[in-house]
Amino acid sequence: MVAQVMAMGIFIVMFILIMVDKFERQWITLMSGGATLVFVFGLCMHSTEAIIETLNLHTIFTREFWYHVGTSGESSSGINWATIIFIAGMMIMVEGMAAVGFFRWLCITLAKLVHFRIIPIFIAFMVISAGLSMFIDSITVILFLASVTVELAHTLHFDPIPMILSEIFCANLGGSATMCGDPPNIIIGTSLGYSFSDFASNTGVIAGISLVFSVVFFYFCFRRELKPKSHRVLKPSAYPNPSKMIVSMRGFIICTFIFFIAVVLLVTHAQTGLTVASIGVFIALLTLLAAGKGAGHLLKGIDYKTLLFFIGLFIVVGGLEQTGILEVIAGFIGKISGGNLIVMIAIIIWISGIASAFVDNIPFAATMIPVIKSLAAAQGVDLSVLAWSLAMGTDIGGSATPIGASANVVGTSVAAKEGHPVTWGRYCKFMAPASIIVLLISMVSIWVRYL
Repeated sequence: MVAQVMAMGIFIVMFILIMVDKFERQWITLMSGGATLVFVFGLCMHSTEAIIETLNLHTIFTREFWYHVGTSGESSSGINWATIIFIAGMMIMVEGMAAVGFFRWLCITLAKLVHFRIIPIFIAFMVISAGLSMFIDSITVILFLASVTVELAHTLHFDPIPMILSEIFCANLGGSATMCGDPPNIIIGTSLGYSFSDFASNTGVIAGISLVFSVVFFYFCFRRELKPKSHRVLKPSAYPNPSKMIVSMRGFIICTFIFFIAVVLLVTHAQTGLTVASIGVFIALLTLLAAGKGAGHLLKGIDYKTLLFFIGLFIVVGGLEQTGILEVIAGFIGKISGGNLIVMIAIIIWISGIASAFVDNIPFAATMIPVIKSLAAAQGVDLSVLAWSLAMGTDIGGSATPIGASANVVGTSVAAKEGHPVTWGRYCKFMAPASIIVLLISMVSIWVRYL
């Protein structure tokens, strides 16, 4: 009991400090993680095993961490090193693509297609964010979309934050559509045996409906903020030429090919058995080899602060896992749902959504999987219905706060790095209502289709 109170107290203090935004958040989570290891696992639990399981270093040296057959080899307890390695690998790939001008080319090409009008660009980027996140991890999508948005904002003189927030939300929404789109979906799919097509035909339909409502919602929220700060009208000849954005055509072709390989590997990783960690390392090595002498520059471009933030956050959440707090939350669902499937669906969606807004959705999804399996067996209900409810709840609920999902952390970090910090208040003012709307759409859609 003391360990639970201590773990919860550390989490709450960490959460408040991040919200106050007076200190760099990677130091907040790392200090909180250290406090969890010393006070919760050491002084309260006297458990070396809990420390080892939370640090999770031993899994890196197992075959299942890099390659698996049949079941997932990616650990979701404690520090998820597969996620850390994958993010680092994708960061290197993105740095390589940026170095040859890929993102500047993409940015200007899209802008040119809509005649450099801000609102059409805003809508196009939301749709692209959702579409790409169906096949590529949403972290990767936001890494480059947020970067090109800032660059485009400098050219057209508008505030990039509204567009970045919309892209983050649509990336998480698009990620909910497929098994490889979001980490919780990877865990749910591999644990319960669902394929890419299973997700696409179920959560994909819900995500498609929700995308229409999301685009409309964000348009009405931000249409005034997206007006250019400068009223100067540029002549068509003043806009940059997309082809001139390419620094090296050879490098552009190679990096585009590497990007294509990454997409194929992520889409087929369930069939090939390659884990996201092995994919991340492979793609990073290809990018560094292609960069040659510029490899050192790419390594310097990695956002190490974001990686450290994740490591500290995983340790703190590991304290909630080891002390059983997440299990208490999960068990609560089984008790109050009774045998009513309507109530069960609603509880899973909203509890998962609310919890994922504050607790990283990866370990929460992993904690909930045995709960929905036991609920399905005990109540005689279709397990897949509960699985889709869990997927939508964790994926969409994670959008509500800046720390709820990996894409949120990455997107806001890119904005801050470019001189556009996003406060908690501004983030939640728009993203929390959008999350509630989509959670409502998800709940009603599942009721109508499966009951």
